[in-house]
Amino acid sequence: MSDVKRILLADDHAVLRSGLRLLIDKQDDLEVVGEAGDGRETLSLAIDLQPDVILLDINMPGLDGLQTLPRIKEQIPDSRVLILTMHDDIAYLQQALQAGAAGYVLKQAVDTELLMAIYAVLRGEQPVHPVMTQKLIESMTETQEKTETNPWQQLSEREHDVLRLVALGFTNAEVADELFISVKTVETYRARGMEKLELETRAQLVKSALMYGILTESGKP
Repeated sequence: MSDVKRILLADDHAVLRSGLRLLIDKQDDLEVVGEAGDGRETLSLAIDLQPDVILLDINMPGLDGLQTLPRIKEQIPDSRVLILTMHDDIAYLQQALQAGAAGYVLKQAVDTELLMAIYAVLRGEQPVHPVMTQKLIESMTETQEKTETNPWQQLSEREHDVLRLVALGFTNAEVADELFISVKTVETYRARGMEKLELETRAQLVKSALMYGILTESGKP
């Protein structure tokens, strides 16, 4: 690479960002051009700086990484987003890839692994931590072996719409705006639908929605 590639760091831990900056700025062909501590700041800086690569954490205040990612891809499609996270949950990986992540690296990765992932992303590859690759394979096998019964079919149309938007990363307030209903109504449909699906967390909801093809449906909000 003859030119210097611009990197934006997005993580709510300043100490981690400092360490990443030191690591990256030691490379002759990489340069950290900005740091953000939350999702909204990340999106704003990404629009202003137009970085080549964004290192994006999942857990951040305001908009989390998985909510910020599709907004970045919509407004700065040429920036490659590399998820750097402590989460080794397959549901997070699947949602990140679905939203357009260029790669998924765990924070336990050593310095060399992270730099290799950044360079891989710049080459147009999609690096995924080996632990997550194995989990992805296992998840695909599980999906293929699942029964014909689709638990989402027991939901009412409104419960289905609410949970689909939640799985896509919408907040209750954003769901309310999208479906022209009150936040209280959203909370009711969300709780009722989650109970029917026998799910407790958003991560479980995302995994279920991906497994049954809910996020790839057309004709829904």
